[in-house]
Amino acid sequence: MNDQPELTLATEPWRIGVLFSTTGATANIERAQLNATLLAIDEINAAGGVLGREIRPVVYDAASDPKQSRALAEQMIGADGVKLVFGCYMSSVRKAVLPVIDSFRGLLFYPTFYEGFEYSAQAIYTGATLNQNAFQLAKYLLARHGQRFLFIGSNYIYPYETNRIMSDFVVQSRGKVVEELYIPLTAGADDLSHVVKRIRKFSPDAIFSTIVGQATAPFYEAYADAGFSPSTMPIASLTTSEADVAEMREGVAEGHISAATFFSTLGTPAARKFTSSYRLRFGADAPIPSAAEAAYFQIYLAAAALERAGSDDPRRVLAEIMEIEFDAPQGRVRVDADNHHTYLWPRVARLDAKGAFQIVWNPGVRVKPDPYCVSQSLDDWSADFVEPSLSSGR
Repeated sequence: MNDQPELTLATEPWRIGVLFSTTGATANIERAQLNATLLAIDEINAAGGVLGREIRPVVYDAASDPKQSRALAEQMIGADGVKLVFGCYMSSVRKAVLPVIDSFRGLLFYPTFYEGFEYSAQAIYTGATLNQNAFQLAKYLLARHGQRFLFIGSNYIYPYETNRIMSDFVVQSRGKVVEELYIPLTAGADDLSHVVKRIRKFSPDAIFSTIVGQATAPFYEAYADAGFSPSTMPIASLTTSEADVAEMREGVAEGHISAATFFSTLGTPAARKFTSSYRLRFGADAPIPSAAEAAYFQIYLAAAALERAGSDDPRRVLAEIMEIEFDAPQGRVRVDADNHHTYLWPRVARLDAKGAFQIVWNPGVRVKPDPYCVSQSLDDWSADFVEPSLSSGR
């Protein structure tokens, strides 16, 4: 006979789906997203859960593969019975998963910066869209490094769409894109050798990289081996994160530039608390990319919506989450009810000799998401100016 009391609806766990890749081309950054997700869940559970019920993750490895991701999303919602799914990194994966979420009337929380030009009634986008990172990076580069750009990206959706918009930003400021190249996600030495030759031929003022995953570190190393200097021709990227820098050999990263809504060197109290807790659990040198910070705070947003709704019915969670603001590590965030994207805090940073991103430009404003880039002016970010008490700090 089982002496354990039978779980009731009031005490059984909230079961959520967690879909990140711990293997494959983008595993390095997705492991950090998974870590941050589990950290937030554990913190919430340690504080009593949501309405006295713990959050219990159902975790699968998406293997950086869109087809497998779609099958696993069907498993989660169809067989495992979860209604809320947290995950996806590459846009190709998100686009494979969203039809499943839509058909089952689930809800996807997507914590990765992306190219925009998308809306789903069954999704919450907590990563930056292009007016929250690319605008700021373009403005900084044009002011500090010149007018001639070479674009290099991985061969899939995000780089193509991002480069299209970035090109508009550059051209409107009388800049020029001298070359646009794409390489496989699993690019090898020959691919990188070709890229180096094109860089040498055009000698741009800056290189804008949308390379993702396992080809990132080899690209930076090939750049260094070619004798190029970031002081005269930096690599600037939205996709190169702390997780990628950790895989580069010493000295390769210094001087290169990135734009993101969070860097682990950010000094706000919420940021210091998050980075301290993360590294206490996952290692003192564990890289914490901006996509991990978004994965972390979206769990808190969802938990607050669950508490208000008293249910994990996606319709009720959606209604409540639009009413919530949360003090995330990057600053105070909220979801825009019009487009389901999130108000975020952009920053530009440069890598130092130790491979840490040091913030070189902090606009200090929270930016309204504009996923369709309706305002494509570098002087109009649809900024949401907030009170000094809500400032993002540095």
